[in-house]
Parts: sequence; structure tokens; C-alpha cells
Amino acid sequence: MLLIDVVRVSEAVTRTSARLGKIGHLAELLGRVGADEAEIAISYLSGELPQRQVGVGWRTLQDLPPAKLAATATLTDVDALLSRIKSVSGQGSQAARRTLVTQLFAGLTTQEQAFMLRLLGGELRQGALDGVMIEAIAKASGAPSADVRRALTLRGWLPAVGAAALAGGVEALRAFKLEVGRAVSPMLAGSAPNIAAALEKAGAPAALEWKLDGVRVQAHRSGDQVRVFTRTLDDITAQVPELVEAVLGLASDDLVLDGEVIALRPDGRPHPFQVTASRASSKTDVPRLRERTPLSVFFFDALRVNGTDLLDLPYSLRQELLAETVIPGLLTPRIVTGDVSEAEKYFTDVIKAGHEGLVVKSLASPYAAGRRGAGWIKVKPRHTLDLVVLAAEWGHGRREGKLSNLHLGARDPESGGFVMLGKTFKGLTDELLTWQTERFLELAEGPADEWTVKLRPELVVEIAFDGVQRSPRYPGGMALRFARVLRYRPDKRAVDADTVETVRSLMF
Repeated sequence: MLLIDVVRVSEAVTRTSARLGKIGHLAELLGRVGADEAEIAISYLSGELPQRQVGVGWRTLQDLPPAKLAATATLTDVDALLSRIKSVSGQGSQAARRTLVTQLFAGLTTQEQAFMLRLLGGELRQGALDGVMIEAIAKASGAPSADVRRALTLRGWLPAVGAAALAGGVEALRAFKLEVGRAVSPMLAGSAPNIAAALEKAGAPAALEWKLDGVRVQAHRSGDQVRVFTRTLDDITAQVPELVEAVLGLASDDLVLDGEVIALRPDGRPHPFQVTASRASSKTDVPRLRERTPLSVFFFDALRVNGTDLLDLPYSLRQELLAETVIPGLLTPRIVTGDVSEAEKYFTDVIKAGHEGLVVKSLASPYAAGRRGAGWIKVKPRHTLDLVVLAAEWGHGRREGKLSNLHLGARDPESGGFVMLGKTFKGLTDELLTWQTERFLELAEGPADEWTVKLRPELVVEIAFDGVQRSPRYPGGMALRFARVLRYRPDKRAVDADTVETVRSLMF
């Protein structure tokens, strides 16, 4: 298949506002894609590369060669060249990479060049999000969308799932199993403004678990082999020897557990999140770091125990099996109650202990990997949102020369883009200003102008605020009141940011 075929469908999807129309365009192309091209096509139409990152920044994409008049580039040729670009390393790699980029773009038409520029820059947001693409794969393959979603839960990468569906239908999808050693997307929690609202959403009685301000981890064990993944599916096994030892000490040697690692002070109160995040991400001199900043491990769910998959079991049964497998000291504290007064007192006690809040969990909910629903509801003592930094403005006075005022955006699942909710420069320390200025310039979509630097929407920041009010000033018709920066969230991706609907539900 030619790249131009994918480009034209991408443009058609962009022009189409109706969800069913988008699905129709995508399904038509997927119905005629070759077996060796399916993963590439699905990746491109989802706005990502099969290689994830190829090491090409906007500076490398300046001064491109003239476009070709006729479209002849195939998907497999383009994919192979991108893989070569990614593999370049060592002395002279920058020049070698630029030569390959020139070769790539010299073989593309103007239409294809524009598409590839947006794809490489993370700007291809034409509305082909996972939900739409799942339905398109189901339509093209004839498999139920529920089977596509289930396979995605277990495989974790939609292009591979889509390729399997197109090649083998529902039988190929049902062949996907939870694989020990292959991370699955974690189940996510929705939000509620208070305990009473969370209990109403989850259904009483419900479990109330401590919400620890740590790093989310997924631990896999097969025999004497343990692997540990973050919520973004990165392997951090070597960085967390405490967790590896804890898992090897359990009776079951075939399991997958969900939990957190967190750095605690001697009195049991948590260190700031940055301390935990730094420790868990450090790859050098781990023994010394462990001695100085030990990590504690807490598990709150089981996806597999003794070789049996538990994803479809209700939370209450998964908890029974977790308690039989994990010693009490490694379990996240929790109670089960339907009494609002008891729940509120428990919430207060958790906050006094220095933790973030509670996650209220339905006793009947299965483990919905990669999804955010009413099964898990987080409650914090203040309003917070995970938003994406869309741009930043140069500061004045003592902040002159620093990128300071952040443009904040919430994710819009319908358009595939982000909706701006306002700006803030509050909560930024001098150290944070220095760091974010360097980071923002790395994420800049073009040369910085006199006032504002537009950024690739990749950086997630946790924002505290006092409320949401109506505002005609911003595209979403609402704005955050007294927004302030709490911290950046390197453990989260832009697709994990809160949605416009979540923000709208908090509006006065």
C-alpha cells in the first residue's frame, strides 16, 4: 500500500466530524491493507510511529528537500527508513540522521511531506483515537469490538491487535492471553469531589484504599524471574530491587500484581513525590541510593495468581486472592464500608498521615485495564487535575529569560486535541523555572518568538485549583480559578491527562 492512501484517509477523517463517518473511512482502508502493512497503517492513523520515537526533532526537519511530483512511497519502505533513522548512534550520528531524513522526504509528495511532519512532531490529531480505531478494526475484520478491546487490554498495543484481527478475525483476538513479563495498561480511576459522591458512583458498600503519592508499578513473576513496569509500561526492574526481593519472597511464582512504590520517612510519612520519582528512575549506583532512600512496596490488586488470570473476577474476589498471596505488610491499607461518616473519618485520618487521599472501589468491578470508569474513584482533599502544557510565555522582572506562564489544556477525546483552560505562573520555584525553561525549549514546535513558545503537547503537569467557572475567554467556555502548579508528572503521558468532560463536571 502506498503512503498516499493513508494520507488521504487521514485527511478524510480530519474533515469528518461524525464518529461513524470517521470509522467508515478508517475501516475501508483497513479492509484492503496488506498483512505486513497493517501495524504501520494503524500506527500512522493513530498518530504514532511503530518505532515510538526515532530521535528526530524540529531542527532536523528544517530545510527539507523539494517534494516529489508523483506518489510512489510505500508504507513498508517508509517504515524501514524510519527504523534506520532510529538505529543511528555514535559519532557522526546527527549528520547521518539528517542525511536519512533528507532521503525520506525527498521521496514524498507535498501532501505526504506535510503528513510526515505532523506525524514526527506528534501533531497528527485527526480524531482517530483508540475508541474510533477499535470500532474501525472491528468493522473491517468482522470481529466484535468487545473482543478487540479485550485483546488490547492483554497486548497493550493497538496496531498489533488490529493486525491480528485483520489477519485472523475473532479467533486471533481470543488467542491473546495475559503474558507474564509483558505489561498491560493499568486500570485507571475517575474523580469525585468528596467521599459521599464517590460512594454513590462506586455503589455502597465499597472498598476505601489509601491513595499513596508514589510510583505506580506492575510486578510480573515467572519462576525466579521478576520484571517491574511503570504505568507508562517502562521497565524499571533494575531500579527497584526492594520490590523484586519482595515479590521473590511470595509463595506464588506465577503472578502479576498492581501496586505502588513510595519513599517513606522513618516516621512512616511520605517523602515528596519527587523523591520517590527520582529514586525509582535512577539507573546508576542503585545500592547507594537504596541505602539512602529506601522504597516501600504496597500492592492493591492482583491480575494473576498461581498461573490463573483474574482480570474478569470482581474486585472482592481479587482481593481475597491477593490477601492469600501477599503478606499484610505489603498490602495497601483499606476498609470496606457503606457508611459515609465512617468513610469520611477514614479519609481524614489518611490525609493526616500525609497521604494523597482515597480510592473508592466497587466490590463488583472487574479489572478494566487501560480504562477509566466508575469502578475506581479517587478522592483528594483539594481539586487537582492532570493537564498538558500547550505553550509558555517569557517571564518579566525576576523571571526575565525564563519561560513562566503556562498555557494549560485538557484532553478532548472527540477531536483528539486539547482545550485550553487558562494560564498560571503560580507555584513555580526558581529551580522549577530553570528546569521547565530548558525542557520547554526541547519541546518547542518552532523557533521561540518574543512572547510565547508553543509546545508539543507531551508534558503533563498536576494543577491545584479552587474551582471551575464559566469563561468566554477560552475555547472550552470555562476556566480554572486560582490555578497553581503542584508538580510535573513524568510518569504520565498526554493521553493520561484529564478530559474536558472531567473538568466540566466540576464547574459551578
